[in-house]
Amino acid sequence: MLREVRSYIERFRLLSDDRLVLVGLSGGADSVALLAVLVELGYSCVALHCNFHLRGAESDRDEAFAREFAGLSQVPFHKKDFDTVSYAKEKRLSIEMAARELRYAWFEEMRMSLGGQAIAVAHHRDDSVETFLMNLSRGSGIRGLTGIRPKNGFIVRPLLGVSRDEILAWLAERGYPYVVDSSNLSDVYTRNFIRLSVLPLLERINPSVRKAISRSAEHLAAVETIYLSVLKKAREEVITPDGDLSVEALTRYPAPETVLYELLKDYGFTRVVSENIFAALSKESGKTFYSRTHRLVTDRGFLRVAPLVENEERSRFLLDLKRGACDEPVRLSFQECPLRDFTIEKDKRIAYFDYDKLTFPLYLRRWKEGDWFVPFGMRGRKKLSDYFSDHKYSRIDKERAWLLCSGDSVIWLVGERTDDRFKIGKSTRRALVVNFLG
Repeated sequence: MLREVRSYIERFRLLSDDRLVLVGLSGGADSVALLAVLVELGYSCVALHCNFHLRGAESDRDEAFAREFAGLSQVPFHKKDFDTVSYAKEKRLSIEMAARELRYAWFEEMRMSLGGQAIAVAHHRDDSVETFLMNLSRGSGIRGLTGIRPKNGFIVRPLLGVSRDEILAWLAERGYPYVVDSSNLSDVYTRNFIRLSVLPLLERINPSVRKAISRSAEHLAAVETIYLSVLKKAREEVITPDGDLSVEALTRYPAPETVLYELLKDYGFTRVVSENIFAALSKESGKTFYSRTHRLVTDRGFLRVAPLVENEERSRFLLDLKRGACDEPVRLSFQECPLRDFTIEKDKRIAYFDYDKLTFPLYLRRWKEGDWFVPFGMRGRKKLSDYFSDHKYSRIDKERAWLLCSGDSVIWLVGERTDDRFKIGKSTRRALVVNFLG
């Protein structure tokens, strides 16, 4: 274990020998192993513990254990309390993302205060494999298939070269104690579901599947380096000094559709909208596309991109934020299209409506008891509560669900299903296309 971690640190140049290392210590097996290994390897360490107060007495138990273990390891201990729930509500984040933001912001404050060379966190090889599978299941591009990085700024991950089983075996051999987070034993969350259910099934096909996926992620990380170098060249050759994109230069590249997406992503265009733009390159000039921040117009061999002017005349598409009592909680882009100008795609993140059946402005809100809609493809109304039950929504899923509404009608369970009453039909003259940007 010590030899493998030392070799991994040296291979990726994660740490030097003579400067302070700040170690995230939750009290779980992985973080205990990380601190113990670095201490045994001779690094000067400080332990940092976050109490997010999300699990009642268990959170306080973890803090007490982490403090005690740091003392036994003879390293200084620092901790900070967070009101994670309030922060999540204020920033409109999930609890998991709120905890992540709070944790890393405080870690960086402590690094600067103490003059540390790096912040070591306890991700191991299995974490990287789970991240790979999560991103693969979501249809990620190459950047999502490189696993977890050994180093990201001042964040280093010395345990990425070893598995969780190796960590647990080493802790047992050394007699190191640790605490167990009860939420890790549940498969409610995607990562835990992959860990507890998906990977054991894959191991029936290949008992060494975790190592195999880890090797694939490393290979893809090398491919990504080449990919990024090509994109850098494309930015120099495709984007003109005026900021327009040359279609001629773009089409000289292999996979020009992918190159276009990467270039337009900086302007907030989603992959789906980028695909629609690419399809429009062979059509007449003058087609207009919107992201949340920019407008793009096809114009005789060029794609002209410009920031949206404040209060630009798109008010008939804009959300009535006051009526929905929300401050743009999700990002949506809107595009009015003559019916002949687009193809309907089977993508839950895109909704298509008969423009003339809608009452503007639209608005977003959370669901409430009694809400109903007519799911696309059905004739009768269905309560949202019944729809959630039929589709096995968890309580958290229901709380996170957003409804796009027109007048008093729910027209879209965002990212899931539209209302059949507002669908495009034979009499439709123009359509409203709504993209869910996240």
